[in-house]
Amino acid sequence: MKQERTASLILDNGTVFTGKSFGYEQPTAGEVVFNTAMMGYPESLTDPSYAGQILTETYPLVGNYGVPPRENACGLSSFYESEKIHPQALIVSDYSHEYSHWNGCRSLGDWLKEEKVAGIYGIDTRELTKILREKGSMLGKIVFDAEDEIGFTDPNNRNLVAEVSCREVLTYGNGSKKVVLVDCGVKHNILRCLLKRDVTIVRVPWDYDFNSLPYDGLFISNGPGNPDFCSVTVENIRKAMSAGKPIFGICMGNQLLSKAGGASVYKLKYGHRSHNQPVRMAGTERCFITSQNHGFAVDNRTLGDDWEPLFINMNDGTNEGIRHKSKPFFSAQFHPEAASGPRDTEFLFDEFVKLL
Repeated sequence: MKQERTASLILDNGTVFTGKSFGYEQPTAGEVVFNTAMMGYPESLTDPSYAGQILTETYPLVGNYGVPPRENACGLSSFYESEKIHPQALIVSDYSHEYSHWNGCRSLGDWLKEEKVAGIYGIDTRELTKILREKGSMLGKIVFDAEDEIGFTDPNNRNLVAEVSCREVLTYGNGSKKVVLVDCGVKHNILRCLLKRDVTIVRVPWDYDFNSLPYDGLFISNGPGNPDFCSVTVENIRKAMSAGKPIFGICMGNQLLSKAGGASVYKLKYGHRSHNQPVRMAGTERCFITSQNHGFAVDNRTLGDDWEPLFINMNDGTNEGIRHKSKPFFSAQFHPEAASGPRDTEFLFDEFVKLL
């Protein structure tokens, strides 16, 4: 049996957690965050919104169903949310070296090694999560031989959206309506959800001025990091708003639409990353369980007179979406496309398509 190498997670407050490596053995650094979902690690790992972060899974057993094959259909991954793993590293409590699943083709550890992503198990993720909840998201680094192998790095100090966005204009489908999708780090299931609703998607880079293109509706995708780096995107959205065509944003898209409408955003203490965030549709008693992955939020107090909250988080009262009072503009901070669940709010795609 192969001897497993010891690895350590060091937080920027000096706390050290020691475990065993099951991924790529190279020092790395980023922002340490936690996700409370009980399943869906292939989808989480390929979510571009985790770029620059060290992802901690709070559910103790990870790896037991392996990972699916890398298949593509119509230019999109069949089972993943992008073309590669985006977090800097993965931290789990108990890693299952053996896997069993009808769609599993390799182990999680082999996948991490192939994509040169670190992985540690044997860490008390309950204690780590408790620290992150009390102190907030923290910088961390993973080392193997010495504490000074690598320094701390704050990914929120760079434009992560520019790193994960597409580099050229891409077209998907041949539907009856045309949607321009601003790619800030889009998850592939967003594209799938739009395509199955008979639309043509024109996917453009985050800083592309799409206003000269013919389209029926504008979609602004999810993405990683600090939305303040996307001033070019905000200005393009502001131009599009003057045209009055339908606009729908998700996650980062909610923040950028809000900024285009004059609102401001702020960094949450430790963010929302889970499959079980409860939200309420504003002005109603309709509540939904949602999938989320974000570290910033819209300040409801800064919304202009023409805007109002669309959803509110029932745990902490933060903004979960906005809508314009008279024009067809709306957004959700959570992920109605889910992947890997729940799918309670996928109807928002139907609402958007009806407006086209």
